[in-house]
Amino acid sequence: MTVWDDVVGQDRVTVQLAAAARDADALITAAHAAAGSGGQPAPSTDPSGASQMTHAWLFTGPPGSGRATAARAFAAALQCVSPDRAGEYGAPGCGFCDGCHTALVGTHADVEIVRTDLLSIGVKETRDLVRRSSLSPAGGRWQVIVLEDADRLTEGAGNVLLKAVEEPAPRTVWLLCAPSVEDVLPTIRSRCRHLSLCTPPVDAVAEVLVRRDGIEPAAAARAARATQGHIGRARRLATDERARSRRTAVLKLPLRVDDIGGCLKAAQELIDAAGEDAKQVAEDVDTKETEELRAALGAAAGTGGRLPRGTAGAMKELQDRQKRRSTRTQRDSLDLALVDLTGFYRDVLALQLGASVALANDEVRDSVERIATASTAERTLRRIEAVIACREALDRNVAPLLAVEAMTAALRAG
Repeated sequence: MTVWDDVVGQDRVTVQLAAAARDADALITAAHAAAGSGGQPAPSTDPSGASQMTHAWLFTGPPGSGRATAARAFAAALQCVSPDRAGEYGAPGCGFCDGCHTALVGTHADVEIVRTDLLSIGVKETRDLVRRSSLSPAGGRWQVIVLEDADRLTEGAGNVLLKAVEEPAPRTVWLLCAPSVEDVLPTIRSRCRHLSLCTPPVDAVAEVLVRRDGIEPAAAARAARATQGHIGRARRLATDERARSRRTAVLKLPLRVDDIGGCLKAAQELIDAAGEDAKQVAEDVDTKETEELRAALGAAAGTGGRLPRGTAGAMKELQDRQKRRSTRTQRDSLDLALVDLTGFYRDVLALQLGASVALANDEVRDSVERIATASTAERTLRRIEAVIACREALDRNVAPLLAVEAMTAALRAG
């Protein structure tokens, strides 16, 4: 098993990354040899004189395409220390050596994996990353920064990052991930090598769920088909009963918007379900974080113990962070429901147009056929547009309940 095995359905991308990892390995090997002999390392081992390796990469692709997985796999290949990597049949990224293993599980000292559970990444966090990137590798071959949510950088944070990406330390590599190039500042993306990932095939997603997660083939196939190749959502749907229940409730919504009362009730239930998800995350994480901070600040034992003087600000900062995380969780949960709803109407449209494609929601075929028979393709397109408009409204910070109520009313009108 190599580090590329979990990069599903992205053969073109893995070929490019594997070639870059080989060149990177050759550069480091040449540098070590030159240091030992007192000479200068060769700049490239490519016969054309152009190395496939560069200091900054931008991975883009639709949600679920595995852009973060590809970035982490590349980071592991850069740290590969397998003795066979430079042989005739070898290549960096064996998946078994200490460098590969620790990079993949997130414990490698020279691989920083950055993801956020907040709505944005600010200037302070980015400055910390830039300081980290200026350090030489502690023990590995490269200092690698994987920024999984580059699209969440604020404008100020992007400007802070720009200088580090433009003039990185000699052995520092930036791996940025975003849904599209438009989600990253032009000045940053122009200094990165761009790799575009596609949505992986449903069969490939099902195969990796069976192989890596031990999911039954039938359940894996259903989850992969229902999520249309979104790897993360497919895994959650196949392993989490609560996620399946949420999705079942969402797929019943199109049959419940026959009158205004039904529209308003369905909208409220969607909001309540998203709030419940946020509450669940808070129960799992917030209490532990709060107690750990209180202990670090020297508060008396127990939840009622007083905080030492001058530490209230740190506690307030944690509470603000937890509130922002709750907002992000609620929005993500609501957006996931809207994606499932879009998939339902996609199936309706496929039936209405006689398209020879498999239904993503075959388990509710009766409902899909009922809606398809009772409406037209034009009305279905307007309903899909209403769901998309709701997602865009939520991105603009419209009150969630108002946005969803407007959507359900539009679904009723068609």
